[in-house]
Amino acid sequence: MSTKYRIAVGGLSHETNSFSPVPTVYEDFNKIRGEELLNQRLCGYTHAGIELIPSIYADATLGGLISKSAFTQLKEELLQEIASALPLDGVYLDLHGAMEVEEIGDAEGDLATEVRKLVGPEAIIAVSLDLHGNISPELVGNSNILTAYRTAPHRDRIETRHRALNLLAQALESNLKPVSVLIKPPIILAGESVVTEREPARSLYGKLSEIDKIPGIMDSSFLVGCAWTDSVNTSASVIVVAEKDRDLAHREAVKFAQTVWGQRHDFNYGVETGTIEESVQAAIDSSQVPVFISDSGDNVTAGAPGDRTGFLEHLLAVGARRALIAGLNDSEAVKQCASAGVGAEVKLSLGNKISSRDNGPLMITGRVSKLIAEVRGNGQEPTIALVKCGEVSLIITVDNRPFTDRKTIEAAGINPMKQNIVVVKQGYLFPDLQDNAPRSIMGLSPGSTDLDLMRLQYNKLIRPIFPIDKETEYS
Repeated sequence: MSTKYRIAVGGLSHETNSFSPVPTVYEDFNKIRGEELLNQRLCGYTHAGIELIPSIYADATLGGLISKSAFTQLKEELLQEIASALPLDGVYLDLHGAMEVEEIGDAEGDLATEVRKLVGPEAIIAVSLDLHGNISPELVGNSNILTAYRTAPHRDRIETRHRALNLLAQALESNLKPVSVLIKPPIILAGESVVTEREPARSLYGKLSEIDKIPGIMDSSFLVGCAWTDSVNTSASVIVVAEKDRDLAHREAVKFAQTVWGQRHDFNYGVETGTIEESVQAAIDSSQVPVFISDSGDNVTAGAPGDRTGFLEHLLAVGARRALIAGLNDSEAVKQCASAGVGAEVKLSLGNKISSRDNGPLMITGRVSKLIAEVRGNGQEPTIALVKCGEVSLIITVDNRPFTDRKTIEAAGINPMKQNIVVVKQGYLFPDLQDNAPRSIMGLSPGSTDLDLMRLQYNKLIRPIFPIDKETEYS
């Protein structure tokens, strides 16, 4: 079958934590093009009669506001690639939904607006999203099809991208001009309270497949939003895509939003929780080991700097045995360990150099157990140091990198399953750790990903909003 439809593929992705003091700049973004883009992001997706034309995909580790210059440059690179592929029948945008740019604000809405201007009103634009996106009317208004992950922790990334492309292909082959409707109930939810393997999220996300079966409906999504992006779009979102009937999509979106609102009091963490002190004591007393503790207030997978030392300080203070912190962001400490060498004793002024609300670095003495170097810039640089401080081991890194599975921790030189306590800078545990943790505790620690949203200083958030404003009314 000869190629009939030309589809440009590309995207920009970042989950922005506006409470993080660390800006995200152009150099923080990894960029892929051509066949690499198709292979990495779409995993060999093909569809008869569709030609996929790769442009550029760029993403960065979660962090603070994206600089205006970084976003402008990346957007121009993407638009130039799309322009060079014209004429096009459609565009597939691989986005997140919570990109926030200094001075501009909503990155996805801005990008979709410019893509629409470029390709014209007849081209079909399909978008895939993370369910932690804060969705704007501008993004929806300039797109035909939007679909989001349906699992948290995310197990359906590739499936969602493929679904967006299949819906795009369906629209082109059936000569449809899909319409998407956005409804935003005034709820702000920490992602840790919306895990799709437990209620009420499990049942809510189960209802989406029922909506999809309604004649005239193509797809539906529920996005819980990103509570740590302070923007005018921060809230939960319901999106329903119809083949052509906007009123049908609106009715279904409203019904689902009312269902979400009716269950607003039911969202919960679903796991054992406690303060730093309570979590550590429970782990010390536990007969099940290792106990994995989430340092949720310094969650690097939600954009926190990852340099807070509250758990480390307390583990040392109580004399915890066979404990591990994986990891802690301090590039100066890594350089000092590298200069000293493996086996050397080091005195470190550790952490709290980025998180401005702390009282300063923690002074520790330890021994360097392992050093790891990686290619950075023009050569190899030390990026990870494993330090043992009494019975507490510490993975120190040069950035806020996550340790979301056993292999990543083991690669740093220590087996987490042979420890009594493992502290990771996450919220809910990622699948590999969750599936293998004999016991897990969510530590309700302070920081830029604080689960106590009352402790965060929102400036742009539209109020009233539940649960910050308990008496919020919605119809």
